[in-house]
Amino acid sequence: MNAMSKVDQQESAAPNLPEGAAAPQMPRIRWVTDGLKSSYANFANANSTREEVVLNFGVNNSWDRAQPEMAIELSHRIMLSPFAAKRLSTMLAQLIAEYEQRYGQLN
Repeated sequence: MNAMSKVDQQESAAPNLPEGAAAPQMPRIRWVTDGLKSSYANFANANSTREEVVLNFGVNNSWDRAQPEMAIELSHRIMLSPFAAKRLSTMLAQLIAEYEQRYGQLN
């Protein structure tokens, strides 16, 4: 089971409903991928304000760690509400836990 489905299952669990009340019907999600583009990133940075969390992704082509400055080519900036960022954090934590179960501990 992947990390998203675990979180989806947690969110779809019916809250405590009065006896005889029907659980709300969760809408089915249809992924529209017509405009989807894939990108590679080996660098990520995050910061936040009260209203949003900002994630920056890019590529570090500087392999010499002894140089005084590294140039990171930022390619994507994703802005999330704090609520969406927390859901993403939960999904990533579950995904990493599953990865480590399969392939071993990440240092």
